[in-house]
Amino acid sequence: MTAATKTLRTLADLVASGVVAPERAAELAPVVERFQVAVTPSMLGLIEDAGSPVDPIAAQFVPDPREALVAPEELADPIGDAAHSPVKGIVHRYPDRVLLLPTHVCAVYCRFCFRRETVGPEGGTLSESELQAALGYIETHPEIFEVILSGGDPLVLSPRRLQEIMARLSAIEHVKVIRLHSRVPAVDPGRINDELAAALKSPKAVYVVLHISHARELSAAAIAACAKLVDAGIPMFSQSVLLKGINDDAATLEALFRTLLANRIKPYYLHHGDLAQGTSHLRNDLEAGQAIMRRLRGRLSGLAQPTYVLDVPGGHGKIPVGPNYLHRHDGDTEVEDPQGQRHPYPSRKD
Repeated sequence: MTAATKTLRTLADLVASGVVAPERAAELAPVVERFQVAVTPSMLGLIEDAGSPVDPIAAQFVPDPREALVAPEELADPIGDAAHSPVKGIVHRYPDRVLLLPTHVCAVYCRFCFRRETVGPEGGTLSESELQAALGYIETHPEIFEVILSGGDPLVLSPRRLQEIMARLSAIEHVKVIRLHSRVPAVDPGRINDELAAALKSPKAVYVVLHISHARELSAAAIAACAKLVDAGIPMFSQSVLLKGINDDAATLEALFRTLLANRIKPYYLHHGDLAQGTSHLRNDLEAGQAIMRRLRGRLSGLAQPTYVLDVPGGHGKIPVGPNYLHRHDGDTEVEDPQGQRHPYPSRKD
């Protein structure tokens, strides 16, 4: 495979780099025309078998012809952002927190993204007036305790722009927590330098949530980038997506969560795949996810255990959908241990 010094953004780029065979170009053309493509040099360098549908890096970032197949249940806005967007750049789904989307641009475009219909260079970045309106919304809603910068990927913004946004959010008295969700530390680790880390400094509590779904993504450069943020006093958490054929087994997820924890990143959420259009080949059923989480219980400490969650279609929010360990039988209570054995537990008889 040809080494790349720039991000691959077109079908021609993918073919020239060797990540897509020339004879596959025609079948991928409809997918590339509809959904954004970006594969950074860092991720390209981690692809071991570009022609394999189960290479954990290629399958996340390289287009697949199956993306042209849209299942009846799949939605253009699977988690209902539009229904909860009172102002451009704001999604207010939960009472005490909002998403602030300063940009729709990402360093890479995941093939399973729930915002794949809206992200990309065409979506652009909020103008100054649009950002002011979004910040004005936050200022006039004192119930907002936490602001989550998402997008797009907020860490593609320049340190200067990030510092401006952080300063303006920090000046809002009722905002106590600022969270940034990003793939950049793993997929473009060179962006995480001292200047960017300094731009995230705030008197408020600041957290960075790394989006990552396979341990192979944690290259030496990615680990160093995350360490730079943590050493700057920014706690890190992670979000992963359960992906069919990529990480949907206990051993693979165990390796991911252990590697994250060993590098001071707390596994936070494991997302069930959203009903984004053209993603059915990557989506498991809920029972499969529950079975995997059951196998992880007892193998990993609580620090390494994320919460398995489903974002309810239509904008109704996230719910935990992990396995149940509490059972009722003839009025009695039984609890299930990590080995699957059930044990009686006394019920109060008030």
